Amino acid sequence: MAQKRDIKIASPRGFIYTSTNKNGSVTARLQWAPGFQRKKQASFVRAQEFVDSECLRYMNPLTPRRTGAMIKSATLGTVIGSGSIEYLAPYARRQYYEHKEKSHWFETMKASKKDAIMKGANQIAGQ
Repeated sequence: MAQKRDIKIASPRGFIYTSTNKNGSVTARLQWAPGFQRKKQASFVRAQEFVDSECLRYMNPLTPRRTGAMIKSATLGTVIGSGSIEYLAPYARRQYYEHKEKSHWFETMKASKKDAIMKGANQIAGQ
């Protein structure tokens, strides 16, 4: 009977290896290279920061404005990289849902700019 060999596949990102237990079962494990997780995590953070800032930028002309305070409230209320855009103006929610010409400005922006934002985020994240 031929003896099974354990397999090890290495790459710059880490390696996968298998081991055969005494009872004949095989276990596969993935081990990341040192520093790989930190490097990937940093690129994901940069990609999220890009998405947040691009959403704010593209929503700016679509957002209702009388004085510009609501747009500024989004800039002040949003922590870039958090994945959440927050308007501090107390009337922003009502404007978003009930404005006569410019309601649902995030959805409008997403419909036209989603592909450009995703392409940029994928380039930053390295995918």
